[in-house]
Amino acid sequence: MDLNYPTEAEAFRPVIRGWLEQNLPQGWFDDNFSMTEDERKAFNATWTSKLFEGGWICAGWPQEYGGKGLSLIEQVVLNEEFAKAGAPMRADFFGDTLVGPTILQWGTEEQKQEFIPGILKGEIAWCQGFSEPNSGSDLASLKTSAVLDGDEWVINGQKVWTTQAQHADYVFLLVRTDPDAPQHAGISYLLVPMHQPGIEVRPIVQVDGSAEFNEVFFDNARCPKGNVVGGLNNGWKVAMTTLGFERGSSSTTGYRRFLKEWEHIVSVAQQKGSSHDRITRDALVRAWEKIKIIEINGYRSLTDSLNDTHHTAMLGACNKMFWSEMHRDTMNLALDILGMDGQILSGTGDNEGSVPGVQASRGRSDYPVSDLQAGFFFSRSETIWGGAAEIQRNIVSERALGLPKEPKVSKA
Repeated sequence: MDLNYPTEAEAFRPVIRGWLEQNLPQGWFDDNFSMTEDERKAFNATWTSKLFEGGWICAGWPQEYGGKGLSLIEQVVLNEEFAKAGAPMRADFFGDTLVGPTILQWGTEEQKQEFIPGILKGEIAWCQGFSEPNSGSDLASLKTSAVLDGDEWVINGQKVWTTQAQHADYVFLLVRTDPDAPQHAGISYLLVPMHQPGIEVRPIVQVDGSAEFNEVFFDNARCPKGNVVGGLNNGWKVAMTTLGFERGSSSTTGYRRFLKEWEHIVSVAQQKGSSHDRITRDALVRAWEKIKIIEINGYRSLTDSLNDTHHTAMLGACNKMFWSEMHRDTMNLALDILGMDGQILSGTGDNEGSVPGVQASRGRSDYPVSDLQAGFFFSRSETIWGGAAEIQRNIVSERALGLPKEPKVSKA
């Protein structure tokens, strides 16, 4: 693990800081700075366009496709300076982090020219169509099919747990294009428009009334023949690339959201007087220790990426398993500290269970959960999406420790 940044990367810091000072609202860096609701709405309405004009959206992408061509370490410095300033960066996870880099690596020039500008400008919203009801963690067993009909693919099947599908313009979709090929060999990666006949989106309502996840049904939906990314029946390899795109540039800042949330939980404990309880204090210290481990592991992952030592996949499995279970346990602690107050629906945005910037209050008007309550609910899913904790343990045990593979379940 190397904590010394190159001289040229450190020289980049004042450039970013100078831009932030010029473009953030006056007084942003003052200790007592605050904005009214109208001022914050106005800020949010214009900030993304300022980021785009400054070239800070997808700044690591090649210059010929609208990025700045920043190196990984320069992207790290960029994220660190934005985090220090408390300045938001655009969070289009599916476009910026997953499908955009996939198209840049695997796409044709025509696909890059068609889709990359829309991703950069935020004009195309995306969702990910991988999981299916009967596939579970065995993604290669997917059954959604695509059959070529002239110059179009005709798609039939079902996807599930599709985040933000109700808002998406396109879905990057895994489909079976060769039913006679081995499981991993007959899959293709398609870019499919969502706004068309034959696609139905059904929300999956969660316990707090939110519905970020969806079921998506394809009934003779269509997309152009040229929307295959990475070549026909090569979708498994392309998909593994997509799943491998971690935010290496956020490796040294990702822990901050947990730290901010932890600091708020401490303040709630102090308000309730439970911070003097030895068991509560020990639990808070253990949570803080795990957050520091996440921070240190971020530097390990960054060092691995910079040195191209190819440990990232294993580190990713360990880190995903660690932070997701840590966050679940921390949110359990938060609800313990809230006590019976944690059972009261209090999602007003200004109560002791809420903290701006950590987890927005959400849910139905008749089920107004607070930020900590929403975080508690959401943390249950974090040990599942992106690779369930059980699967991560299999990866570590088999690939790192060399243990025997888990026996397959008999179909007899």
